[in-house]
Amino acid sequence: MKILMLTPYLPYPLLSGGQIRTYNLLKKLASKHQITLFALIKDESEKAHISELEKYCQEVRVFKRSRTPFTLRNIVKTAFSTYPFLVIRNQALTVTGAIQEELSKKNYDLIHVETFYMMSHLPELKIPSILVEQTIEYLGYENYAKTANFFLRPILNIDVNKIRDWEKHYWQEADQLIVMSGEDKKFIAKELGRDDKIAVVANGVDNHWFDQVPRQKTASPTILSVGTFKWLPNREAVDFLVNKIWPLVKKRMKHCKLRIVGNDPSQKVLDYGLRDPNIEVLGKVEDIRYAFNSADLLLAPVFSGKGTRYKILEAMASSTPVVASKIAVEGLGVENGKHVLVSNDANELAELTIKVLTDKKLWQKLSKNGKKFVQDRYDWQIISRKLDAIYQKVGKIKK
Repeated sequence: MKILMLTPYLPYPLLSGGQIRTYNLLKKLASKHQITLFALIKDESEKAHISELEKYCQEVRVFKRSRTPFTLRNIVKTAFSTYPFLVIRNQALTVTGAIQEELSKKNYDLIHVETFYMMSHLPELKIPSILVEQTIEYLGYENYAKTANFFLRPILNIDVNKIRDWEKHYWQEADQLIVMSGEDKKFIAKELGRDDKIAVVANGVDNHWFDQVPRQKTASPTILSVGTFKWLPNREAVDFLVNKIWPLVKKRMKHCKLRIVGNDPSQKVLDYGLRDPNIEVLGKVEDIRYAFNSADLLLAPVFSGKGTRYKILEAMASSTPVVASKIAVEGLGVENGKHVLVSNDANELAELTIKVLTDKKLWQKLSKNGKKFVQDRYDWQIISRKLDAIYQKVGKIKK
């Protein structure tokens, strides 16, 4: 099939969950479909990575959006637009015309759009569209607005309402909606009043790639925290871990180490490492496998956001035990006590962490079960077959 894919990022290098997902699916589907990729970039230097994606795409075209979100143009345009800031900051003016031209020249079977806020670029279509929602955006922004300062909150609430309205609009507009978990499907189905055009194609993991790096013995018990810090739920999770859980663990295990990994750490996160010699803030790492394989446990107290978490799947693929909040493992189908240990209480999370670090049999059980779980259910090969089946179905829709 001939597919035009639209993404708000270049899917390489693999710095975010969205990039990991799109890149791996492109790799797996390249032999079955002819995919043309239209992607947004923020910097000209990103063009250096196009050649890696051309291995799997018929053609790759990039379009420049503003390098930083909070430009005067974006702020003013949002103030006078029905679109929220999230849509405005991810708009590139030449994309719609380029899509129209591309569709007029070639006979595409469908268009695949990653994230609702890219849907505003679409012209009127004569081919079916697939919208992939890696998370339910408005829920995350709602949570942020609730914690904002009193004077900023009313402005944020106006924008959150715009996000919610447009996100729901595009759920309706797309011929097929793809979400990351059964829980996301149930949530959206309730909002739409139907579930017949919603399918689950979860995130996955490249098990073979993770197998190539062996585990390392740690000098001291080491807890790992992973997450891109541009995403609010990850910032909240680190704050909760450091301020609520870590003091309880450190009190009982004085030689324990906490390692924080993730792109774009804020100064607040960096300061955690400056204040406590037992906390190491690495920020961006070149190869996430070494972070997982040199840690004894992943601790993920995430309390907001939707979608399936790469950090959980990658930890299990690395045979690294997981202690997490309920939301962090929501939708994965893991069993508490068998594949992971789960709680929403800081004291319990600290107790579970200490138990895994001090009980060798428990550590081995979680390590072994978690590894088998992702091999059986979340390998990209398995996930790509589900997307391929949806392509075949949606490509037959007549407009």
